[in-house]
Amino acid sequence: MNARHAKSDPTSIDPDDGPEWTDDQLSRAELSVGGKVVRKAAGTLMRPRGRPKADHPKQHVSVRLDADVLEALRNSGPGWQARMNAALRKAMGL
Repeated sequence: MNARHAKSDPTSIDPDDGPEWTDDQLSRAELSVGGKVVRKAAGTLMRPRGRPKADHPKQHVSVRLDADVLEALRNSGPGWQARMNAALRKAMGL
């Protein structure tokens, strides 16, 4: 018979398990004394996560199309939305 083992506590982390910081990481890390920031983080330590914000982000819209037009677009393969956007830009002279 298999006994169930108690799950380990995920909040219990041994600080000795972490990798050693390099001199480069330490030179870019935020420095604080007594809870007050003396030097802000620099370089990759302060880079935000995710894709960079676009200068001209696209907007989400809802549009009704004829069924045959939508079918033809979808049948043209992956990237049909981008091709539709390009066709609209061309038609508008943009």
